[in-house]
Amino acid sequence: MPDPREEALQRARDCQVRFIELWFTDILGNLKSVAVPVTELETILEAGKWFDGSSITGYAEAEESDILAMPDPTTFTVLPWTNGGEVTGRFFCDILQHDLSPYPGDPRWVLRQTLQRAAGMGFTFNVGPELEFFYFKDSEAPSRLDNKGYFDSSRTGHPNAVLIKTVQALESVGIQVETYHHEVAPSQHEIGLSYCDALRMADNVITYRTVVKEVAQDNGIYATFMPKPIYGVAGSGMHVHQSLSREGRNAFFDPSDSMHLSTIARQFIAGQLRHANEICAVLAQWVNSYKRLVPGYEAPVYISWAQRNRTALIRVPLYRPGNEQATRAELRCPDPACNPYLAFSVMLAAGLEGIEHKYEIPDPVEPNIYHMPAEEREELGLEHLPHNLKEAVDVAAKSDLLRRTLGEHIFVRFIRNKRAEWDQDRVQVTSHEIKRYLPML
Repeated sequence: MPDPREEALQRARDCQVRFIELWFTDILGNLKSVAVPVTELETILEAGKWFDGSSITGYAEAEESDILAMPDPTTFTVLPWTNGGEVTGRFFCDILQHDLSPYPGDPRWVLRQTLQRAAGMGFTFNVGPELEFFYFKDSEAPSRLDNKGYFDSSRTGHPNAVLIKTVQALESVGIQVETYHHEVAPSQHEIGLSYCDALRMADNVITYRTVVKEVAQDNGIYATFMPKPIYGVAGSGMHVHQSLSREGRNAFFDPSDSMHLSTIARQFIAGQLRHANEICAVLAQWVNSYKRLVPGYEAPVYISWAQRNRTALIRVPLYRPGNEQATRAELRCPDPACNPYLAFSVMLAAGLEGIEHKYEIPDPVEPNIYHMPAEEREELGLEHLPHNLKEAVDVAAKSDLLRRTLGEHIFVRFIRNKRAEWDQDRVQVTSHEIKRYLPML
């Protein structure tokens, strides 16, 4: 079997790479990077690169700051832009401690651990997220570049040219694109990525967000994954299609079931429904995330599941005969500004809880939940997702599942960070308040 380190070295030589970027994220999913000359590549592949973790959000304290970025040689690619005109390669890194054991503050390691738990049960976790984003003129204000809507044709114009360049850039770094199109809101777009295992997809999501922003910037516009940048129109979501496979077959599929869902699939969905409020702070981690999770824009508000109903938290797309591999559950509350390593971890952990403890799935809710009278929702026992970040963090802080999945190191720091964000935001005086109250009070 080929040595991935040798393959990376050879490809770097073939592509005349001059610089190498080592990528990882902080606990919030912000991309961090350190660059080295390609002459250091062989040494770094063997020994990694030490850095000061005390300045990384959620990483080491000052007295234990030295940690190691170890490149994952299977993630090498050549970036679709240059560094001062020079070709640049990139690796994702695993973060290690002095004794070379995994660093507990590394989100990528958290996902590896959760995937190992699934593997111990015989499962591989596959995901296909749909990341939406907006193009604006700049980062100063949400200035729309078009007034188009869902699936509107946009063969001409600057945004469409940038979108095509972005697709080409993604394909050049090995990310397979299935579709790209205009989304519901003006200036909103989506590029669909092909289904794959969760670790590779988390890496792909970080790369996707970086490529979208870099290509936009190179073409004089600004791309944002902010969940709700414009009042009164749809926000940007990251609907995640999920399935478990076992021995190469889709463990969610059962030909004898009326909905073609296996017991495993039903228990997995039941686990996510039961723990939805606990994991919401990770899936929708910003104050702004909860401006998107409101009725009226196909973003979920109530904890339920269905097949056709897009107001449900989890949707099971209709089965197409002969396509059992496509049987899946679509979780609709995450947004594209989350940390994908932690998001996929808690989604999987919640589903595995359902399987391990044989949770019973409630009945599906097919009618539009937003149109239901409050009495009907109450009769059905529909629980509401957190209304804001504070509610989400308060529930998360009490969650044994979240603490076990994230580990003590990240759990404590994540909760602390999110509470600080809420405290900072709640004392701000917004332009909306000035406009509404200043003339009347």
